[in-house]
Amino acid sequence: MTEPEPAGEPIELRLRRALGPRSIVLVGLMGAGKSTVGRRLAGRLGMIFKDADNEIEAAAGLSIPDIFAIYGEPSFREGEERVISRLIREGPMVLATGGGAFMRESTRARIAEGGVSVWLKADLDVLMRRVRKRGNRPLLQTEDPEETMRLLMEARHPVYGGADVMVLSRDVSHDRVVQDVLEAIDAHLTGPTNRGVAAQ
Repeated sequence: MTEPEPAGEPIELRLRRALGPRSIVLVGLMGAGKSTVGRRLAGRLGMIFKDADNEIEAAAGLSIPDIFAIYGEPSFREGEERVISRLIREGPMVLATGGGAFMRESTRARIAEGGVSVWLKADLDVLMRRVRKRGNRPLLQTEDPEETMRLLMEARHPVYGGADVMVLSRDVSHDRVVQDVLEAIDAHLTGPTNRGVAAQ
């Protein structure tokens, strides 16, 4: 059915061909490394990198904490979906999304239409160590940020589990995680797949 692949073909070339017009969309909690890994992944694949949060801020002329404070989360999520839909139409690219984007069913549908979703999954201690370096996380402005993160994990992990691919984001070099992502997408796109079986 498929032609044999050239011996020793670089994984980057194989993936670009298998992706076609589709984008790689990174999902996961804040601190999972979506932007950092995404930039390096795009570099490996010779693709454009976009961060949905940066694009939302540019479109609104406001920071995300300000958008939350002024308009509230529901309004932010609507704008987020519009921006992600536009970016996917502009693909192919590597797109890092905000932690809550994949929770919205209509956003997940847009991602499924034009992309391959990759869940960067990290343990609680890894996430907290990373997010403490930045104080601009609106959802963590609580008395107990660690408990808030734990609750977010409980609520979001089952939904993130619907992504096409899952890769563990751990305390190794970013390049190692990028390689893991490449290999996981390669297996998903070019290997035998049982997509849909888990949803039965």
